[in-house]
Amino acid sequence: MYRKALASGEKIFAVAPMIDWTDTRCRFLHRQLSKRALLFTEMIVADAIIHGQRERLLGYHPQEHPVALQLGGSDPVKLSEAVRIASGYGYDEINLNVGCPSDRVQSGTFGACLMREPDLVAKCVSAMKAVAEVPVTVKCRIGVDDHEPERVLPDFLARVVAAGADAVWVHARKAWLQGLSPKENREVPPLDYELVYRMKRENPGVFIGINGGIADLDQAGEHLKYMDGVMLGRAAYHNTSILADVDHRIYGGQAHPYDWMALRDAMMAYAADYIAAGGRLNHVTRHMVGLFQGMPGARRFRQILSSDATRPGAGPEVIEAAFAAIDFNPMKELAG
Repeated sequence: MYRKALASGEKIFAVAPMIDWTDTRCRFLHRQLSKRALLFTEMIVADAIIHGQRERLLGYHPQEHPVALQLGGSDPVKLSEAVRIASGYGYDEINLNVGCPSDRVQSGTFGACLMREPDLVAKCVSAMKAVAEVPVTVKCRIGVDDHEPERVLPDFLARVVAAGADAVWVHARKAWLQGLSPKENREVPPLDYELVYRMKRENPGVFIGINGGIADLDQAGEHLKYMDGVMLGRAAYHNTSILADVDHRIYGGQAHPYDWMALRDAMMAYAADYIAAGGRLNHVTRHMVGLFQGMPGARRFRQILSSDATRPGAGPEVIEAAFAAIDFNPMKELAG
């Protein structure tokens, strides 16, 4: 995928891995809106895959492709074993998390704190590549704490690429591991897009994607003038409807009005299957709340999904009722 993109000049749009958010139900929704976007799982710890409930952790709907599995860990042996186990699930990419700043990640000695140990990251990438049947990539920050990103990031990139990384996705902020919460780490450290652009200019043969603070597809398009790929996180989750325009705006697909009733029907059918398998409706609908931001009826849409979907016995009809609250006429030009 990444070699093809570099050779052809085609860009890649991705929805970022987000803990507690980008589960399989979220990704199914996102796939209905864009057939081309690269979707990522939540970060899954290698130990959990080795010792935990593998089907629950790794299972997903076949419609989700292309989908990347993001792993957390710092032990090359465990990461290679997790990759070996995951190979049977058919993911399109394996990504190593070297960017998450949360306390629970730091306590496991992985995530953003690994930016301090580039040699260990390189060993992890090499071990993963040895058993992977798909691209192995890295998602990182530009540095952590007292790092000087202009010095640290070029060295980090060189090491992971030499170890075999097929692509690097760079969140264009430092992570402050002490003193800032995970939320603050997404907002307080200043963005340095120019540094990431420079990394791409200095590494023309390496796929480098950019992430961090990108609010919409207009901004995404600006970044793609300089980068191979662009990744949206919370903007894509909280304003989910923007994904309906990705295939046209990013990939040059034919412009046409999006079929919102087809989305409603797809999500109702998916919810019915999920409930029949023992799930609860709100596990599906909680990812849909970000649809239709700013549209007439959006507030009522959110109310229905947030309240009615949690009631005992709630079924797909709640989705139908929520969609009925939206005035779709102003949306005719979206995805057009």
